[in-house]
Amino acid sequence: MSDHPPDISHDQHAVRRQKLAELRAAGCDPFRANFAPTHLSGDALKLHVDGQDNAVTVAVAGRLVTIRDMGKSQFVKILDQQGQLQLYIKKDVIGDEAYAAFKKLDLGDFIGARGTLFKTKTGEVTVRVEAGGVTLVAKALRPLPEKWHGLADQEQVYRQRYLDLIVNPESRARLLLRPKIISHIRRFLEARQFIEVETPVLQSVAGGAAARPFTTHHNALGTDFFLRISLELYLKRLLVGGYDRVFEIGRNFRNEGVSRKHNPEFTMLEVYQAYSDYRGMMALVRELLQTLGRDVLGTTKIRHAASGQEIEFGGEWREVPYRELVCTATGDPGWFAQSKEAKILGAEKLGLKVDPQWEEFELTNEIFSKLVEPTLIQPTFVTHLPKELCPLAKLNAADPTVLDVFELVIGGMEIAPAYSEQNDPDAQRAMFEAQAGGDQQSIDHDFLLALEHGMPPAGGMGIGIDRLCILLTGAESIRDVILFPQLRPAEAKG
Repeated sequence: MSDHPPDISHDQHAVRRQKLAELRAAGCDPFRANFAPTHLSGDALKLHVDGQDNAVTVAVAGRLVTIRDMGKSQFVKILDQQGQLQLYIKKDVIGDEAYAAFKKLDLGDFIGARGTLFKTKTGEVTVRVEAGGVTLVAKALRPLPEKWHGLADQEQVYRQRYLDLIVNPESRARLLLRPKIISHIRRFLEARQFIEVETPVLQSVAGGAAARPFTTHHNALGTDFFLRISLELYLKRLLVGGYDRVFEIGRNFRNEGVSRKHNPEFTMLEVYQAYSDYRGMMALVRELLQTLGRDVLGTTKIRHAASGQEIEFGGEWREVPYRELVCTATGDPGWFAQSKEAKILGAEKLGLKVDPQWEEFELTNEIFSKLVEPTLIQPTFVTHLPKELCPLAKLNAADPTVLDVFELVIGGMEIAPAYSEQNDPDAQRAMFEAQAGGDQQSIDHDFLLALEHGMPPAGGMGIGIDRLCILLTGAESIRDVILFPQLRPAEAKG
């Protein structure tokens, strides 16, 4: 005998379709109904004053998610954008015919209700539905997931996110927090005179990062384009054009792997400030995340889901050079002076699988990525990375083998890289050519032309919005903070 309850969804579907047919035969089509709520659930709850029952009238609407039948009365709950709200429907008040019709409703149906607010004996603020005050506004033809089991299949959670949002309060709260985070970022930057802009998603050169792009064909222009892998180069063109402080929150696309921290389609914030540098970006991101904690989360302390450690955003943040962290991880103060062969042997002794064809900086960065970054739980500015890693940043004046950059690492993840932006067109061209390895078509020559018209010194920064949401919500995976993550197409079902 199976431990799982029988699948009765098909039978329920048939029953609900029969109810719909009966409604239409009686001259009622719920899909043509309308209702004008005066308040969302949370706003309605705030209107009740203790000791003043039935003093405030509200009209509310939402999905029917709980029914408690008490014979001649019912306590039900509806779900809207702000959460759940209880309604009290009494036969003596709404009348026999309306009550009989109400009892035919199913969980998942959308209803509108009008009545007064009161507090029950158990202390729950409730709407006492008045005569003529309840309306079926949309019929649900399929049942909600079974209450106690919910969505047990993780793929179904992602594939049918709408059901996840209905039955899983934790997922709902997490995904509602994401737009609040983005809204705070916008307000924060606009208050500091940054201008939000939009730049092309279709680009003729996949520039601004080293990543494999998605390719598409533009029929009208008769040429191939790339879905952008970065926002950077068009935003810096705006610095040339006289926009001193710009930002964009937009989608990037990289035709690469999927993991707990990676999704081929992801959201980035990029910020550029003229007459600043990477240290100016340090101050900006620290203030941004501290105010985000206080204003959106209500705290500057969060729990790191993987380690259980408490992360503190308040106060000063650690700053440490990349080289120091790598030398500590390898136990070799002279690591950067070692030969390539010695670095390969050293990495293998540390348990890493490396490709002998890799460049020396790639070997070193593998050590940083696998052995250093995951250990950096508290906010840490990792500074002065090797010049080969960031071709768009300025070389350090005292040591031209490293760059004036930082990577902000929190919770073992890179959250925000930032640069003192390269504005010397000749130095930028040399870096592009070294990265391209002779492939001139991969170089954005129009961007270089823009630089030759003069770009002010600037600080630039990117923040992965998805990773930031993973960190701030305690999510297990990037898929848990994206409403509709990419999946293989499902087989069509009736």
